[in-house]
Amino acid sequence: MGLLTLLPSLDLTWTNTLLSALALLTLTILLNIAKQLLFRNPNEPPLVFHWLPFIGSTITYGMDPYTFFFTNRALHGDVFTFILLGKKTTVCLGTKGNDFILNGKLRDVNAEEIYSPLTTPVFGKDVVYDCPNAKLMEQKKFVKFGLTSSALRSYVQLIGEEVRQFFDKDAASKRFAAESGTLDIPPAMGELTTYTASRSLQGKEVRAKFDSSFADAVHDLDKGFSPINFQLPWAPLPHNRKRDLAQKKMTDTYLGIIQARREEIAAIGREKVDETREEDMIWNLMDCVYKDGVVVPDHEIAHMMIALLMAGQHSSSSTSSWILLRLATRPEIQEELLEEQRQIIGTNPDGSLKDLTYDDLNRLPLHNQVVKETLRLHTPIHSILRAVKSPMTISVPSPRPDVRGDGEVIYTIPTTHILLATPGVTARTSAHFPEPMLWEPHRWDEKPSAEISRLAPSYLRESLVEEKEDYGYGEISKGAASPYLPFGAGRHRCIGEQFAYVQLQTVLATVIRDFRFGEVEGGKGVVGTDYSSLFSQPLRPAVVRWTRRGGKGGKA
Repeated sequence: MGLLTLLPSLDLTWTNTLLSALALLTLTILLNIAKQLLFRNPNEPPLVFHWLPFIGSTITYGMDPYTFFFTNRALHGDVFTFILLGKKTTVCLGTKGNDFILNGKLRDVNAEEIYSPLTTPVFGKDVVYDCPNAKLMEQKKFVKFGLTSSALRSYVQLIGEEVRQFFDKDAASKRFAAESGTLDIPPAMGELTTYTASRSLQGKEVRAKFDSSFADAVHDLDKGFSPINFQLPWAPLPHNRKRDLAQKKMTDTYLGIIQARREEIAAIGREKVDETREEDMIWNLMDCVYKDGVVVPDHEIAHMMIALLMAGQHSSSSTSSWILLRLATRPEIQEELLEEQRQIIGTNPDGSLKDLTYDDLNRLPLHNQVVKETLRLHTPIHSILRAVKSPMTISVPSPRPDVRGDGEVIYTIPTTHILLATPGVTARTSAHFPEPMLWEPHRWDEKPSAEISRLAPSYLRESLVEEKEDYGYGEISKGAASPYLPFGAGRHRCIGEQFAYVQLQTVLATVIRDFRFGEVEGGKGVVGTDYSSLFSQPLRPAVVRWTRRGGKGGKA
């Protein structure tokens, strides 16, 4: 009876607690709205309206960044601020906005502060963004060993071999044993690019240790780039536990290789080892010395190898998936690609295509255009962030020239803000690319036909001289004036840009020789985009139907 007597009072307590919580939430929302309406700083960019503090626009931004950017551009112009997990984040759109952020001076903008919490648990300590910028520039210089023209030239054959083995009828997976079937593209391309990147960038010994479990480990590391980890990289969430296990597995693998090599040197001497070894990135890093005389420690070698693998696999995995998904909707482009190889590379006496070489890649314009068009429409990184280290000013056309008589406004961005550049917006803007959401490789034709001339961006015919600068790892273009910047710009421009083009074109050229791809029955066109990671990918599953071509190596 005593418990029954207490029940009414318990119900009243819960009701009062709920009412109090609702009242507090309502008051919080009202105060947040009042703050936005009454206390706006006219010298700062306009703030995107939001109901809840801290949460701000995080959810709408995270669900579809590009819709968010274009919607707010229409409301506020090229420069505006939104709340992202409690941080005021200022977006600067257009080519001017890209240049403002990506070519910002070190005294004004900082990448390490933003990305270190996210990348350090994935790559490991003391590399990339977990070290001073000067050290990062030295590390970039070290790994450029594997990105020289001679190295890239040798990768075409290695990548081609990996692709053929992966799709072989007799491959251990048996997924291509039949003459036709279906394939979930993203996980398959994730696995394949793990093999191609490890074999080319990292060497035969590393590749020999990689199997499908390592492809899974790379995928688990990739999930560590979840946006929530900007704020909570230490949180005991399932994807973080998998990230940490994968990071340890891969670090231990690389450390094991390094240790075995040091033991071999100790046993028989460096000269004897050099007589038989295959030159690769681990050997290169083992011989590298920082400017201050410090030999690169083994744990940094292992962590740089993880970073290099992720860089070589990440954008290529996503982009190669999008290429095949797009080609599945355009069978005529597939046949054009095969015919281009026949006409330019040539055939053997049995009708099969000759082997692909590095020099061939520059002689296959449509292959290059398929890659470029896919990178344009499906830029792997939709948001590039920088911390503001000193107040910065930017002038932009006024979103309300009828109110501001001069038609221009100057905003000051304080050090409490984060800057966000998104080159993917310019790549999806009709002023630069007519019908921007149409995937059309022929828009890049140098001499477009009458039918597709309306798709050719005018700047392709302009002669632009790009300014170059050496940030410590070799001279690169610093220009951000182009609306096509899938690999960024400035000191943090991806150094693997050339490798990505070589890898993607080689995968495309090799696969198209032996397969046709089409949509599955009942398919609804190209799948949507998964923005849950820092790196956007096709939503899974993304299934296509494949059919093996008759003959060998493109032979009809």
